[in-house]
Amino acid sequence: MTTFPALLGQRLRRDGVQLLLWTVGTALLAYLTYVSVAQAYGTDEARASILAVVMANPVILLFRGLPSGAGEGAFMLFLIFPFLALLAGMMSSFLAVRHTRGDEEIGRAELVAATRAGRQTPLLATLTHGILANVVLAALSAAALTATGLEVRGSLVSGAGAGAVGLTFLGVGLVSAQLMRTSSGANSLAVWTLMLSFLTAGIGNALGTPSNDLQRMESSWLTWLSPFGWGEQTRPFADDNVGPIVLCAALGMVLAGVAVALQSVRDLGGSFVPEQRGRAGAPATLSTPPGLVARLTRPSIIGWGFGGMVTGLLATTLAAVIRDIGADNPALERIIRAIAGGTDMEQATVVVFFTMLGILAACCAVQTVCRARQEETHGTAELVLSGPVDRVRWLASFIVVAFIGILVVIAAALAGAAAGLASRDGDWALLGDMAITGAGQIAAASVFIATTAVIFVVAPRLTIPLGWALVLVSMVLGLFGPLFGFPDWVVRLSPMGVAPIVTSDGVDVKGLWWLIAAVAVGGALALGLMRRRELAVG
Repeated sequence: MTTFPALLGQRLRRDGVQLLLWTVGTALLAYLTYVSVAQAYGTDEARASILAVVMANPVILLFRGLPSGAGEGAFMLFLIFPFLALLAGMMSSFLAVRHTRGDEEIGRAELVAATRAGRQTPLLATLTHGILANVVLAALSAAALTATGLEVRGSLVSGAGAGAVGLTFLGVGLVSAQLMRTSSGANSLAVWTLMLSFLTAGIGNALGTPSNDLQRMESSWLTWLSPFGWGEQTRPFADDNVGPIVLCAALGMVLAGVAVALQSVRDLGGSFVPEQRGRAGAPATLSTPPGLVARLTRPSIIGWGFGGMVTGLLATTLAAVIRDIGADNPALERIIRAIAGGTDMEQATVVVFFTMLGILAACCAVQTVCRARQEETHGTAELVLSGPVDRVRWLASFIVVAFIGILVVIAAALAGAAAGLASRDGDWALLGDMAITGAGQIAAASVFIATTAVIFVVAPRLTIPLGWALVLVSMVLGLFGPLFGFPDWVVRLSPMGVAPIVTSDGVDVKGLWWLIAAVAVGGALALGLMRRRELAVG
């Protein structure tokens, strides 16, 4: 075990910037959400009226937490806890895969295993690294909430609950890395497990039983099948139940033990889920770089497209509900109008949901361009470029497919929106508003294609962390900036904050021409610089 400190230190140094973004970003989100809630829902009456409407429309609980009362702290955690836990889960699962299956793919694990460290010590170092990361996330989140003046015990339970969910998905990531043959496959399995767990908890809450005063929801048994549900059962600032925290942490450790057992019985580089066998003859599309990129990124694009369809469905399904809530609650109406720019309430709801859609489309774009970096580090890009394919054409293929991915996400959202309108016999004029707003989000999301491509060319090692960090910052500024009272010029730094929208007076193009210019300049810069760039495999 003398090599354990060195391996742990290497992981901490390697992930220093990424973990700083994850942990501080999560804590900052908790702090700013409290500030927003205190401003918008400053009275018990305002918070109680929102909870009463939630009980009457439980579909809202699909993307919120478990209502535990109208107290300031309890209400804030009802709004934000699932997202704190989601960030912790994503951080942990990515960390687990990066230092296990990812290291095996690039050959680093084989070199380490040939030393005194063997095969198990690196896995134990990764487990310790993940535990420390979640402890830091929990501590910073608790400190952020305590700094607002909320009770210390409730703040500690809130932070520990999010960190404990992170520990569960640390175990999920470790097991996924043992099961799947590639890091992309392991990440996909972990993320799909995370999202299904998130949705299961939301459905379990929506199927629950409200209290007589409509201030508290007792979730159904389905919630107890999800680690997110366990985290929500802590009910910070209401019950402060620590039992579910122990349950989450225990499951994470059990899964980590399973990962250790699986690794001890498999060959280095092997997996328990075999790679899918290819056809005897490749289709003609694989003879072109865009066709190959489309094949490599197809599963992720389909996944983001499904998320877009759900977002579009919720936009039209909840538009009328939120309009009615806003009529009875001026605070909520101010929030929606602040994000959407002061339009009609139904139009404003569409803008809010399609701002979220723009973030999903940007995630699809960034993941697609980041695949170029993965191909480079895995050595497969070198094989492609050894043929009659130049560097510019190769990178352009990822840019084109990323743009197609954005179109798929937006088109799926419009299909979901149409289904929602048909189900409730809604106003079909909203679909035209959504098409215009969606077109604006295409321009906004395309900015991330250009910026990530430039990062890939100029600083390839930063492609993945910096590409995703820009999406996270843009989400905070564009979606939450108006709620947190950021100045207009700060909100406009986010492409989503300057995308065209539909107002009661027509179409406000806002910063459309700046977005198009940024895409054109960024794309041309990335492709131009790619001509002289050498492959950066390490």
